[in-house]
Amino acid sequence: MIPANETGGKPATKLWFSKDARPICAVLLLHDRVSSCLVSLEGEVYAQHAVDFPKNLANAADAFRIISTCVEKTVASGKPILGIGVAVAGMINTETGTIVTVSLAPFLDGFPLETELNNRFGVTVCVDQDTRALLVGDRWFGQGRGRRNFASVYIGETLGGALYLDRHLYRGPAGAGGEIGHTTVDIKGRMCQCGRRGCWETIASSKWLRTEAKVRRLPRPHSLDVSRLLTLADKDVPGAAELIRDYAFNIAVGLANLQQFMAPNFIVIHGDIVRGGSPILRLIQESFHDLVFHRPGDDIALALGDGECLAALRGAASLLLSDLLNFVI
Repeated sequence: MIPANETGGKPATKLWFSKDARPICAVLLLHDRVSSCLVSLEGEVYAQHAVDFPKNLANAADAFRIISTCVEKTVASGKPILGIGVAVAGMINTETGTIVTVSLAPFLDGFPLETELNNRFGVTVCVDQDTRALLVGDRWFGQGRGRRNFASVYIGETLGGALYLDRHLYRGPAGAGGEIGHTTVDIKGRMCQCGRRGCWETIASSKWLRTEAKVRRLPRPHSLDVSRLLTLADKDVPGAAELIRDYAFNIAVGLANLQQFMAPNFIVIHGDIVRGGSPILRLIQESFHDLVFHRPGDDIALALGDGECLAALRGAASLLLSDLLNFVI
């Protein structure tokens, strides 16, 4: 729905898309994997393809060949596309569509992905951060639908966030907003992969969880995730319950900082953390509600999102569609 101008004008207008309209090719680019699919203008996802990057990959040109081949397979599966929407797990210059940095894949730093895809496929391309794509997916198809303000946060190997404020996606200058994982929570803390010390990511990422599991002598720490940690805690494995409580508290610290500063009042959590389901959500909520101020009448809530791949792909398609139709999300 396109809203009316707040100062007046015509009533809001509902839009419907033809079932025969050309789809959008959506791409999710992670540090170790690329996924692509076709997304209809009604949000149906099909023709999915995915490729893991070789572990020794160290060249942007080689990475682009893998990305473009994945896109080619997806595009060949259906009718001609409207364009390509790309969600990247890294920092993006949204004015140029260039990757600024992907901390776990530095060979992609500075790569002009939008230009290269446009040259290769000859269609409109929109490149943005994966957390903003997650937010748009939540806004159009998920738990953010109909909300005036909310945030989407990704918690996995890295941490990132995006904000929807007064019914608008907030990007920051040239897409610089949303680096919540690199807010400082401990000035004397661990070194982060970004080169700074004490970032939230150093105490609340999947990497921290595995490192702590090793320190605390839990079984098979290198393959530990939230789901298995909860199982270990249920079996009373020594140290497991304490670790899951510490992890939930560390996550709550960053979420509380986000809430205190921007007051989204509703935060959708995506990423590896979702595997923990309602048990981990309850633990996070307990610490979160102890850490935030509560104003009379405020209803502050946390929720677990859908699988991040599907939400991000739908969001990437939606970002491209907003560019094509020239309306503000």
